[in-house]
Amino acid sequence: MDVAIIGGTGYGAVELIRFLHNHPHVHVTKIISHSNSGTDLAEVYPHLVDIIDLEMIALDIGDLAKEVELVFFATPSNVSKHYIPALVDQGVRCIDLSGGDFRLRDGEKYQAYYGGEEMVSQSYINQAVYGLPELNKEQIKQASILANPGCFPTATTLGLIPVLEKDLVERKSIIIDAKTGTSGAGRGGLSLNVHFSEMNENFKAYQLGVHKHIPEIEQVLTARANEDIQVTFTPPHIVPMTRGIMSTMYVDLKDSQSTGQLIAMYEDYYKNDPFVRIRKEGIIPSTREVYGSNYCDIGLYADQRTGKLIIVSVIDNLVKGASGQAIQNMNIMCGWDETTGLNQLPIYP
Repeated sequence: MDVAIIGGTGYGAVELIRFLHNHPHVHVTKIISHSNSGTDLAEVYPHLVDIIDLEMIALDIGDLAKEVELVFFATPSNVSKHYIPALVDQGVRCIDLSGGDFRLRDGEKYQAYYGGEEMVSQSYINQAVYGLPELNKEQIKQASILANPGCFPTATTLGLIPVLEKDLVERKSIIIDAKTGTSGAGRGGLSLNVHFSEMNENFKAYQLGVHKHIPEIEQVLTARANEDIQVTFTPPHIVPMTRGIMSTMYVDLKDSQSTGQLIAMYEDYYKNDPFVRIRKEGIIPSTREVYGSNYCDIGLYADQRTGKLIIVSVIDNLVKGASGQAIQNMNIMCGWDETTGLNQLPIYP
């Protein structure tokens, strides 16, 4: 299958290229970049010299729709909504990694958290499937517009959903403490926050109370709990590492549960999901253990003294939090085994 990537110079795009290069069913034929049109990809990413020989081109919707069957959008927020409708109308399936354009269902929340922009037409929002494979596999199979989840929502919701669905925790007590590496800020338009001199030997929080992933997390949890869920999201603490997200969640247990009981329940819940790994009792995952991979690792501790459950969920923000999950979704959409092209071991150390 011939596919294209729009937004070809960001970290999300280059991770798509890394995984798709050895995918047995896919050929990346077009890489589209407005800012680097006419430039060879290897000039922007020299590690691809003599491996990927593609010149980045400008976007022409009409030509693109004739030449590829599926398009990945690895663009900034508020971009994909201007192009996906035209592609979908011409029969091209689209996977959007870029932001909330097709993730959020509520126009007011989209405007509030995404810079006051108008949401795309509701008819296209209705077509969009939220692409968390562990929850929506059957819907993903039929998707023409696939809204790839954000990195923090992926780590967080995978950690919380089992106990919410089983009604084991108080739903008004959810605290999420999340930490991320600097690659989450992207490659273009680098902010002062992630300059080496600002980040090295430093640790900081940002966007308290206004982070754009808050409504996405609450939307997913509300749908699974069948009740309005609000969370306290202490949004990203940026830590001086390149990749990785650790989302640590604190919830009050309704009844006494042992760590072992909860681990057994999580193992059963995710028994058919190849990229979610539940750690044994006494073992808490670290970001290094999923580095470069599509895994989400979850560790649990039921604190008998306080009655709280502590959930630790880790992912690579560029893989399970973006490009790897997008490829997992593509596999499901196309009827292939969802692990195809994604079986690489995590990189260690």
